[in-house]
Amino acid sequence: MSKQNDNQHALNGNAPLTATSSKRDVKAEPPVVEETDVKLGGTKSYAGGVPAVTSAMKHALGQMTVTNTAKTLLAVNQKDGFDCPSCAWADPDADRSIGEFCENGVKAVSEEATKKCIGRDFFAKWSVEDLSRKSDYWLGKQGRLAEPMILRKGKSHYEPISWGDAFEVIAKELNALGSPNEAVFYTSGRTSNEAAFLYQLFVRQFGTNNLPDCSNMCHESSGVALKSTVGVGKGTVSLHDVEHADVIFVVGQNPGTNHPRMLTALQEAKRNGAKIVSVNPLPEAGLQRFKHPQEVVGVVGKGTKLSDMFLQVRINGDVALYKGILKEIFEEEERRPGQVLNHKFISEKTIGFEELRENITRESWSDITEQSGIARERIKEAAHLAMSAKRLITCWAMGLTQHKNAVDNIQEVVNLHLLLGQVGNGGGLCPVRGHSNVQGDRTMGIYEKPAEAFLAKLDQTFNFMSPRAHGYDVVESILAMAEGKVSVFFCMGGNFLSATPDSNYTGKALQNCKLTVQVSTKLNRSHVVTGETALILPCLGRTEKDRQASGEQFVTVENSMSVVSMSKGVLEPVSPHLKSEVAIVAGLAKATLGSRSAVDWDTLASNYDHIRDLIERVVPGFENFNQRIRDQKTFVLPNCVRDGWFDTPDRKARFTTHRLPKLNLAKDQFLMMTIRTHDQFNTTIYGLDDRYRGIYNGRRVVMLNRSDIDEFGFKEGQWVDLTSHFEGQTRLGRRFMVVPFDIPKRCAATYFPESNVLVPVQSVAEKSGTPTSKSIVITIAPTKYADADLADEVKALQEEFSE
Repeated sequence: MSKQNDNQHALNGNAPLTATSSKRDVKAEPPVVEETDVKLGGTKSYAGGVPAVTSAMKHALGQMTVTNTAKTLLAVNQKDGFDCPSCAWADPDADRSIGEFCENGVKAVSEEATKKCIGRDFFAKWSVEDLSRKSDYWLGKQGRLAEPMILRKGKSHYEPISWGDAFEVIAKELNALGSPNEAVFYTSGRTSNEAAFLYQLFVRQFGTNNLPDCSNMCHESSGVALKSTVGVGKGTVSLHDVEHADVIFVVGQNPGTNHPRMLTALQEAKRNGAKIVSVNPLPEAGLQRFKHPQEVVGVVGKGTKLSDMFLQVRINGDVALYKGILKEIFEEEERRPGQVLNHKFISEKTIGFEELRENITRESWSDITEQSGIARERIKEAAHLAMSAKRLITCWAMGLTQHKNAVDNIQEVVNLHLLLGQVGNGGGLCPVRGHSNVQGDRTMGIYEKPAEAFLAKLDQTFNFMSPRAHGYDVVESILAMAEGKVSVFFCMGGNFLSATPDSNYTGKALQNCKLTVQVSTKLNRSHVVTGETALILPCLGRTEKDRQASGEQFVTVENSMSVVSMSKGVLEPVSPHLKSEVAIVAGLAKATLGSRSAVDWDTLASNYDHIRDLIERVVPGFENFNQRIRDQKTFVLPNCVRDGWFDTPDRKARFTTHRLPKLNLAKDQFLMMTIRTHDQFNTTIYGLDDRYRGIYNGRRVVMLNRSDIDEFGFKEGQWVDLTSHFEGQTRLGRRFMVVPFDIPKRCAATYFPESNVLVPVQSVAEKSGTPTSKSIVITIAPTKYADADLADEVKALQEEFSE
């Protein structure tokens, strides 16, 4: 199928677009001034332990009452409780500990269950122009959104609006469009299965497949790579598999910060005898040693050593590394014919083997070692660990998925597993998802390129004809807004502006819209850089009780390992004016579609069992949905690879071949990747410290190899400007502090969203369209911006800290 519109775009300007308009002078970038006096300390050699407990309790008791702290932490990730609103790591299948949470999970729960809330008085005081000059950290700390608000055309302050009037504003704008394709409906990964299913149904009955989601920016590359090779766009292993693997490769991932509960599974695997190989440009504390906070040895002892081998690959050196591993395996097969490769599996269940062998044989060891940054002996050692495994698992995250050749990265991992027959045997492939229901949203149909089988079932169940033309993904949506092809942008959760690339361009694109709508729990930058008219629709959080006409409701989510779980909040809502995501979708659908839809939206919103009955009729694997989720609290969805077959046209897995990426930087250039701090989940900033990396009280830093700092004449603590280079365009990131770090030469690391301004909107992964946030070519120069040039931002910053 072809897209409804082909985006033809050309950005002309060696300077970035700015998110300003004649009516609202708002800032798309976070403030440039130094948040505080940045302090550097020593990097940590372990994750968890007493500091994790101390940090967790500090955040919990700082945001919640003692009673609510106890209520939430005893209920989070429990079978009768609620699913943590942060990462998508799997919960234990059987018994769960009394504290089934991690430090960053506590931070996420505390942010949502905070005592503070904001409404009409707050927005009467603060204009959007003033709010846009505040940091993302400050915005998030103001509290929960308490009532619906509208920013009217030409106005600078939000004002209250009733729910009914808010739905009418949106419906009027949507129904006035020349085509349904002039609206975009984005989804973040926190949206429940029930809300996501209802949302996509509404959007398709409205008439478009413009359903981009946060997967487009993270694991879209994984889905594309896996679907085309093994027939399923999800991971193929269970939590039990991870705990009983012989060898685990953890690639392009920092679980100590991004998925801390994964460390418990890695610890269990180590205790069962597993070898762990970590592959990453940065050494991360969470892959060195883990001190389990709920164990005596984790509190007073040394904890558990995790990684047996660390391969410090260059940024985007992963294809080269895996080609080297494959080359060593082929060479070992020549030395020991018939004893290395799984020939039976290869001959019976795969195609493309000879092409792969020819491709790998052609590669030279000199190119492999140069592009990967890893010595041949180290590659050989890693290859022999893989060959020794009875059950090999590879886990990965954004370090593989956000490059131009991201799909190739992942397919080289697949090649390794297919050569050794390491899929469906207790070994396999494990893309570790970020947000807690990002995988479930896709299962429910949140996708701009839906499968025909899904649409046919939807049409049959609801007696209408879904649109077939593919919609816009995230980057295509930004381009369409910038070009005036989209005038309504509806955002179901998340912080779109701070999550997306090219902050100034994206801000300008949002301002091109007539209407932008944000369904949110807390204030963020997407509420202040808006269309002509903007709405904030405050929703219930995961921690809160959801009462509808038929009584208290629960929702469901799907984790990284295809396990569907019940989630039921335990706290009273922070405000009586909140609606659930389901109720918001139903109210909007009813107001917009009216008699054009035969769906009884009120009935569905009154009792979520009715939604689950409909999901059962449309989505495979959800048979007896209501009964199973009530009786079992969790169940596992079908997975063809785990079940022993490949959902490809000929039922065979595919070996794939790829060229070796060769990075040729100019003499003054670096390759930059964007990363999170330990006080951060996605775009939510919990604090200003990155404890494990030894960076405190600030976020605008650039991590460089110490030898590069010396060679280029920089100094530790110096303020520099970063300029990105892409197809003749440049983008400027002002005032980043130089921090020496253990990172490969000519590589750099910065935090997002501060450095998103440097990521070109057109720079995306081949085949998946994911922004290349881990492969940005930059140059570095002493800053041209003195404090006097930033007087307004300095004043705003002083106000933040005085408050």
